[in-house]
Formats: sequence, structure tokens, C-alpha cells
Amino acid sequence: MKKLLLLSLVLLAWNTYASPNEDFPSASISNNVVKATLLLPDKEKGYYQATRFDWSGVIESLEFDGHSYFGQWFKNYNPKTHDAIKGPVEEFEPIGYDDAKVGEKFLKIGVGALSKTNEKPYSAFALYDIENAGTWKVKTRKDAIEFMQELKDESGYGYIYTKTVRLVKGKPQLILEHSLKNIGTKTLETNAYDHNFFLIDKELTGPNIRIKFPFEISGTGRGLGTIAEFKGKEINFLRELKDKEDMFIGSVNGYTNDAKDYDFRIENVKSGAGVRFRCDQPLSKLVFWANPNTACPEPYIHIQAGPGQEFKWNITYEFYTFH
Repeated sequence: MKKLLLLSLVLLAWNTYASPNEDFPSASISNNVVKATLLLPDKEKGYYQATRFDWSGVIESLEFDGHSYFGQWFKNYNPKTHDAIKGPVEEFEPIGYDDAKVGEKFLKIGVGALSKTNEKPYSAFALYDIENAGTWKVKTRKDAIEFMQELKDESGYGYIYTKTVRLVKGKPQLILEHSLKNIGTKTLETNAYDHNFFLIDKELTGPNIRIKFPFEISGTGRGLGTIAEFKGKEINFLRELKDKEDMFIGSVNGYTNDAKDYDFRIENVKSGAGVRFRCDQPLSKLVFWANPNTACPEPYIHIQAGPGQEFKWNITYEFYTFH
């Protein structure tokens, strides 16, 4: 009986900390330089079924030159958990939440039309009922995957959201190509950010992880001075983060309204692997968050599209090694 109990506890611990082995809808892409596996949107079988992040472009793994860049950074997996997700995932701030009455709908692009359940302020960490998820279409090629969500709703919201995850021929580059076309009667205005859950060679967050910015940075927040410090254009960690510890800077300052300031690097100085990511839109806000497994610059951009209008933007990732 004791042996059975011990075995059960071991299995429970393994399932808590390890990636699940279920067969989630997925597809792989490669350009013979970079290879990646993506998890596909599916409201019943998909890896991610919560309401915080965009369901498209979830990258389970990416490898370049013997180095790995993504993986499971969190402990507990549940498809309905708001942050049980991998890759350079994006979140759109809610549209129409404050104007909606309880029981009415608000919008989360990349998720759908959700039901407002109470009068509390919107929380990214809450799970909302999806009243209308629209329809998803996925087209796969050898080096790219196109995700398209079309949503039409009686609330007046409507859009065609397209995201293409594309590897550049012959280069260690991946591009997220976005298009948001408004096919409804209400204006779509929101901010969107990329959370960038990098896990470079599974290195723990600490002095071996270096974050670089194109401008002199400043700001205040939890963990500055004790966990990490600003040093010119870098965030340097003073020590490794402890279990269940995190740091958070709600507003990193120093950028301008020029798109050239959307230009960041994360490097693992121990393994000599890094990534640079840039966008063709200016920053509207910049946040930084880290836990023991991942360190994340979170760059925001502003998005607006009136009825019949289309908004486009691209984010480019360049993978590299150094000595």
C-alpha cells in the first residue's frame, strides 16, 4: 500500500512539472536553418484553451544551431489556465469591457467574443466564457503556418485576424506577420504586446541571462536592486531567482515614438545563444517580468482599425550565437 502511494505521488509530481504527453494538434516548419513546432488552435483539443492570450502562433519548441529557445516555463499545466502557454505569445487588451453590462459581450482578439460575468474590473488572470470563438483556418507550408480567425457577432464586433509564422529562406529568422481587418460596425482599438516567453537552452533566470535595449533604461519595480539592476542599456541579474519568486517593472522608460526603439535582445551568456526581436511599429508601453525560468521584455503597440479598415504589423526574430 505504501509503495502504491509513493508511486502515485511520484507520478503526480512528474505530471505537475513535466510537459504533458497528450497528442495536441501541431505542425512543424523548417527552412534548414531553424526548425520549430507550433501548437494549433482547437477549442476542444488545443493545448491552450484559456482567454488571456491569442490562440495562434503558440511555439512549443524552436531550435537553431544546436540551441533551444522555447519550452515549458511554468509548473502546472491545464489548458484552461491563463498562462499555460509557450512561445512568443501575444495578448490583445480587451475591447468594450468597460461599456458592457453583466451578461453582455466584450472582445479579445485571437480568442473571441467573451461574456462579462460581473462588475469587477477586467482581469487577465480570470477565465471568461467564450460566447463566440468565430472560425479558425490553418494553412501549413514547409516553412510557414498561416492562422486566420474570422469573427462576426451580433454585438457589432467583427474582424478577420491573420497571423503568419514564417521562417526566412536561408536565414536564422522568424517573422510574425499580422493583419487585423475590421468587418464589423464598431471600431477596434486596443494595445497588444508580445510576452516573449524565451527559455534559451533551459538556463535559469540569473547572471547568465542578459537583456539588452537600444536606449538607456529607467523605471521602478519589484526586484530592482535585489534581484536585478539597470546598467545603461541592459538589465543584469544579481542572482538567480528563487522558486516562486518573480520581478516586475510595470513601466520601463527611455524609449521614443520611433519604431527603432522596438529592438531587444535576450542572451544566454553561458551557452552563447541569443535572440534579437524588432517590430515595424513604435512602442506604446514597455513592461518587464521574470520568474526563475524566463525573463520577458513585453513590448506593447497601439492598434486601431475603424469599420472596413485594416491594420498590419510585423515582428522579426533573429537567432544567433556568440562567444
